[in-house]
Amino acid sequence: MDERAPHPLAVARRARNLNRVELAEEIRAAARRRNLRSGTDKQRVRKWEVDGVTPDAVSQTYIAEALGIPELVDPDSWPHWLPGVSGQVVLLGPASTVPALREAMRTTMERSRRTFLTAISSGALVALAGTWASTDALALVGDPADGGTAVGEELVALLEETSARLTAATQQREHTAPLIDTLLNTVTNLIEDGRYNRPIKLRLYALASNLSQTVAWHRFDLGLHDEASQYWIAGLHSAHGGGDRDMGAALLGDLAYQAFWRDDPRTAASILERALSGARHPAARSLLHLRLARSLAAQGERQATLRALAAAEHFLDASSGEPVPSWCSWMSTADLAVDSGQALLDLGDTRRAHELIREGKELLPPSRDKTRGVFLAYEARSHLDLREPERAAEAALEALQVAQRIGAPRCVNLVRDLVPDFNAYPGAQGVRELLDHVAA
Repeated sequence: MDERAPHPLAVARRARNLNRVELAEEIRAAARRRNLRSGTDKQRVRKWEVDGVTPDAVSQTYIAEALGIPELVDPDSWPHWLPGVSGQVVLLGPASTVPALREAMRTTMERSRRTFLTAISSGALVALAGTWASTDALALVGDPADGGTAVGEELVALLEETSARLTAATQQREHTAPLIDTLLNTVTNLIEDGRYNRPIKLRLYALASNLSQTVAWHRFDLGLHDEASQYWIAGLHSAHGGGDRDMGAALLGDLAYQAFWRDDPRTAASILERALSGARHPAARSLLHLRLARSLAAQGERQATLRALAAAEHFLDASSGEPVPSWCSWMSTADLAVDSGQALLDLGDTRRAHELIREGKELLPPSRDKTRGVFLAYEARSHLDLREPERAAEAALEALQVAQRIGAPRCVNLVRDLVPDFNAYPGAQGVRELLDHVAA
């Protein structure tokens, strides 16, 4: 098989830090636990991975047990039930970072070849979150790499500076996004092939997780959800391998946000509950509780929503002796107010929801244009719920103009989703102008 496209079994095996000999032994052990025997050896594993030979149903059961995923076996769909293909994910493990990063990059290559991408199943995402919550990330920071080109302090500092400047850019992403993709590929190559000490290793893993998160949000904003999922998952592996518990919680929180956005609040809530079990910094916990409140409100769970909102407010005000993680340093009372309003809007408390959304928009600093566009779209929705089409049209038009100016297609889509509600008020002031702008 082409080295650039490793077999899914090879990807899953490497994620568990197993060579072919070790995988064969694990398979034989699975048979022995049933008082049976398996003739699997290194050569047979190679035939599965390289020659494309399909293992029989019994061997597949043993393979799944050796990889720790017995519930996923579907012998008729080999190798598509393996992690990384057909709705599954690369398993968390001591050597899973590079396979997960390569899997994410593969999705981009497949899109360029116009190949159909399979969405990751909700069950696989929840299972991944559960594995993360029950595993000590620090234990996965292995020994320094041997061999390869030495990776020094100056190179890593340059990569960190370049990453910071590129990821901070919120406008003209059509120019910066390809540079970030290339930078992530460079960091992945260094992790896989470089030689470095423990401090440098942790910084490379941190770079990989931060860059993966940025790429994921780029893809998400463009509506490329399957790619976004894979990059968030790759970032989770990188954070997990580097021992950054809060960053891992952040990436799970992003996957949950995506599930919520795609009208799956139940999956979002399940992921967030697991993320919260491992998040440590108060600011991180505040943001995760706020997203949990949105997911619970969408399911109509009033009391649980109010508890989550209270927790979000409590942790936002809590002090900590550690710096706020960069991924949630933007979290503010403005975000708390607006998302609390959105949750209350879903629960039917329209008047209070509108007050909070308006208050949050006014508190938002001018530098956060993208968030302002989203907040304005939320405000437009709240005005529509109050049957105030004129004010709704004004807010929606401003949101659309902001989104088009900075290149934020996700915000544009938020406004487009409101069009059916505006069609009920064709004669209201500003509605025709808004609809003309949307149609342009």
